[in-house]
Amino acid sequence: MKYYIGVDLGGTNVRSLLVDENGESYSEVRGTTEREKGPDYVAEKIMKQIEALDTSVCGGLQGVEGIGIGAPGPVDTVYGVMIMASNLPGFENYPICAKLKQRFNLPVFIDNDANVAGLAEAILGAGKDYPTNYFITCSTGIGGALVVDKKLVSGGRGHAGEIGNMIIFPGGYKQGALNSGAAEGEISGTAMTRKGQEAKGADVVKHAGDVFRLAAEGDADCKKIRDQFVDGFSTLLANIAHTVDPHCFVLGGGVFKSKDYFWDELVEAFNSKIHVGMRNHIPLLFKEIDDCGAVGAAMLPMSQLNEVK
Repeated sequence: MKYYIGVDLGGTNVRSLLVDENGESYSEVRGTTEREKGPDYVAEKIMKQIEALDTSVCGGLQGVEGIGIGAPGPVDTVYGVMIMASNLPGFENYPICAKLKQRFNLPVFIDNDANVAGLAEAILGAGKDYPTNYFITCSTGIGGALVVDKKLVSGGRGHAGEIGNMIIFPGGYKQGALNSGAAEGEISGTAMTRKGQEAKGADVVKHAGDVFRLAAEGDADCKKIRDQFVDGFSTLLANIAHTVDPHCFVLGGGVFKSKDYFWDELVEAFNSKIHVGMRNHIPLLFKEIDDCGAVGAAMLPMSQLNEVK
């Protein structure tokens, strides 16, 4: 049995996990990130978490094969640094992988948090029986990951899978640094909540699920928003399908907790937007691993070291 460490690094919390090649967890250490104290402080916190893991099952840290880090935003996987770090000030180009390599003398890899979640699903979860997977998470934001033969495709500058910036409604809503009409600004859980609150008020719509529920109850405003979601998400799926023709999509994120309100319409709309020969041949699956962020980070070294069975 081989063992790996996954680090789930976020702007609010950070945790480290010891798992085996089957994704079984043995030890976990978690805490607040304390990002305001700077990258050196956070890096030291991560290293202390790793040292605090109970690694007796593999004979100590020397029995660990490698360390993986899942981080928010685009990542340069070659140099092991974050390219953008809006949630972690000071982490742009910070040598986090080099720091951990020096401390533990182990291979260390880093990738985007949505990417490592997709990797977990491709190796251990819903997509494990398919040669190519496209993972999409739709929640606060929208992220994606292409996994081919159990390896992530990160692209030339680490931006592969940044589908939240893909334009689905040209000239639409402009959110932050994203394109006008980008998917994240139009159909993410945050976008659905914003649209619902604009139409019905914040006292009526607390989250995206309220929009879907009200639409099902016959509210005309929310039905329009629901229909926009179906149109936009099916367009997103079709664009990706025509680009990489994955063997399957794996879908996750809070928005899909409300899937019963829109699922049939979404599947129909998706298949209507792709070539005839593709229709009903690309299954839309749901993620199976609850903790796919930390587990996926641990799968990163296994994948990169060519140890996936």
